[in-house]
Amino acid sequence: MTQTAGSTETYDSAALKESLDSVIWDLFPMDTFFISNVDKVSVGQTQHQWVFDTLAAAAANKQVEGDAFTAVTLVTATRVSNYTQISNKSIIITGTYQATNVVGQNPMGRAVMKAMKELKRDMEFTCLGGQGSSAGPTAGRATGGVLAWIWGQGANIPGNTVLASAAGTGANTTGTTPSYASAVVVGVTDGTTGTVAMTIGDITSAANLAWIDGGEPDILLASSAQKNYIDTFTSLATRTIELSAEAKLPISQSANVIVTSYGTFKVVLSRYLNRSDAVLLDMPMWALGQLRAPKVVDMAKREDGDAKLLVAEYTVIARNPNSSAALKGFKE
Repeated sequence: MTQTAGSTETYDSAALKESLDSVIWDLFPMDTFFISNVDKVSVGQTQHQWVFDTLAAAAANKQVEGDAFTAVTLVTATRVSNYTQISNKSIIITGTYQATNVVGQNPMGRAVMKAMKELKRDMEFTCLGGQGSSAGPTAGRATGGVLAWIWGQGANIPGNTVLASAAGTGANTTGTTPSYASAVVVGVTDGTTGTVAMTIGDITSAANLAWIDGGEPDILLASSAQKNYIDTFTSLATRTIELSAEAKLPISQSANVIVTSYGTFKVVLSRYLNRSDAVLLDMPMWALGQLRAPKVVDMAKREDGDAKLLVAEYTVIARNPNSSAALKGFKE
């Protein structure tokens, strides 16, 4: 087709208004399962301490009638601590920008909303990670994460971590799962990623370790990579579980619940775990200690602009880490 001669077209005009949607279409994944569901407690110092205990191993206990007895020292409780970590997001918006016409809500309101979501994600990433604790001050205090608190079976204080094919081909041979020493929980070294996929046997082994210690985990928090393997299980995984006569979990192409001899575990996806990891959590045995709950602070005016600081100071409290178990170093 041929355009009529002399036609004025959009390419010739400087008077066209822009076409801009009045909504900013956000993609803000906010599935922060751990910090959203764990107990919140107030702490009064930058170092928070607690004590957890265990029973002596069961043994044959046979005594002679009327015999004298010798007192046996009870198993010593373990006293540990974690440090609070400061996380923040800062905002400075000029007066000019706040006065202009923008897409969406007012610039400061939107900035605060977005920064608070980012802060919450940072806290989830920190709390679930393998970072060790630190008193600072040079690099700032650090709170030890969940995976730092779930120690290796051969650690100084034995824990409940299962590694991929720990004694065979495909093993994670360079990772470390230390424990607690000199007032800090030691950070985890991930090492090489295993070349074998997680199996139902690995999950059962981890659940068994927690069960032996008296734990009752009911949440399996998994990275997307590990959830993909869990979805392929052909035994001990179910797509539905009866909650009542009327209510069931939806049928889908995924395993939502895993049933083992050591407990039934709801499978929850986590964006913040290392892709080679999963963790079995006994949620009542964990808490988020808050020296300063997340809040927005109005800062001194900055020349021709306004400033706000979003800040939180918090710590992971592993009330008894042997209530839970970790699976690390599996094929992604």
